Amino acid sequence: MIEALSLTKVYGGKAAVDGIDFKAKPGVVTGFLGPNGAGKSTTMRMILGLDLPTSGTVTVGGRSYQGRVWPLHEVGALLDARAVHPGRSAYNHLHSLAAANGIARTRVDEVLEQVGLASVARQRAGSFSLGMFQRLGIAGALLGDPATLLFDEPVNGLDPEGIIWIRTLMRSLAAEGRTVFVSSHLMSEMALTADHLLVIGRGRMIADMPLSELIARHSGERVDVRSADPQRMAADLRAAGARVTLEPDGTLGVVGLGSRQIGELAAERGHVLYQLRDVTASLEEAYFRLTGESVEYRAEFASASGHGVEFAWASGHGAAARAAS
Repeated sequence: MIEALSLTKVYGGKAAVDGIDFKAKPGVVTGFLGPNGAGKSTTMRMILGLDLPTSGTVTVGGRSYQGRVWPLHEVGALLDARAVHPGRSAYNHLHSLAAANGIARTRVDEVLEQVGLASVARQRAGSFSLGMFQRLGIAGALLGDPATLLFDEPVNGLDPEGIIWIRTLMRSLAAEGRTVFVSSHLMSEMALTADHLLVIGRGRMIADMPLSELIARHSGERVDVRSADPQRMAADLRAAGARVTLEPDGTLGVVGLGSRQIGELAAERGHVLYQLRDVTASLEEAYFRLTGESVEYRAEFASASGHGVEFAWASGHGAAARAAS
């Protein structure tokens, strides 16, 4: 288990991580989410002893990771897939890690086979694609058969087959009773992989709960409506207390009224409906609702009208943006 208590890291007077508490438990895939600059990488580095906390503690299996004699036997990590000497072969890279951690040479062959790199084991890593680097980094994390695994953006560079493979691998590792801690910006993959989610923003913990609970609490239920007269339909829905967004294609995104209530209202007011569809709640929408106020880096782009628009967040029913001055 990974446990953080009042974990804090300050750089130059600014708290990159600000007093967070959490537990990542065995048998569970714990997803770690947050905008760029939220403190995710700093937290993972402190878990591994690469950065020291300014205050607070973080332990793996009840004690600090630093000073362990055979660290790869206890914790495996993928933080930077390209942290490999380009002149070394995949086999020699893993063999050097194995030799430093008292791991048998036969284990190198096993993990190369497991990650699908056996056929290129003797090639220099400098010739590898990003996806191959990812697989090599994952092999290094698995090398010591550890009880705790940390993965930072593990699907970067992987093709569709590789994405399914790493998703299945992480879930199978958790099913074996291991602690699996994974950070990613891909909401669709996290929704299929994680059991429990930690969401961090501006260094502070925003949410710590099961995936299903987070989606149910924060995504909100929405109904998509298409009608013969969307403007009049929108006015009638708003008069009934609903929040309505009108998309460019005429679809109305309705929050606050269920599909049955909308259908009854349409019948009473004489509206012709072409579509009435409940929209499945999504992790992406829940995430953006949670972190909308925690985004530090926003992109500005030119709209079709020529005005600057600052992107704030996107959900299943459109993007929230405002004109930039």
